[in-house]
Amino acid sequence: MTKFVVEFYEDMNGNCPVENFLLKQDIKMRAKLLGLLEILQEKGNQLREPYSKYLGNDIFELRGKQGNNISRILYFFYCDGKIILTNGFVKKTQKTPVNELRLAQSRRNDYLERRQE
Repeated sequence: MTKFVVEFYEDMNGNCPVENFLLKQDIKMRAKLLGLLEILQEKGNQLREPYSKYLGNDIFELRGKQGNNISRILYFFYCDGKIILTNGFVKKTQKTPVNELRLAQSRRNDYLERRQE
């Protein structure tokens, strides 16, 4: 079985958007999301709903719920079992916001381009 490694996307300036997102969450939501990240690392591409959902264009979402609060962390798979976390957001609408999907895709493209150098 493939060993998975969860990594934070880091932009060219060294910023880690998902790390910053996690630090802004209340302690219960942060604990919930960190627990889900452990499950993601263990299960990888075998993780399914209600924990994870494929959104298209190689982007997946990790689905955290604590009370009435719903948070999502978007990610994609890379070579050698790497899982790259691109962005996180608090979900307030039924569908995943298009701007969050575009951001995840943009960060995925940036990550892949920088790996080609």
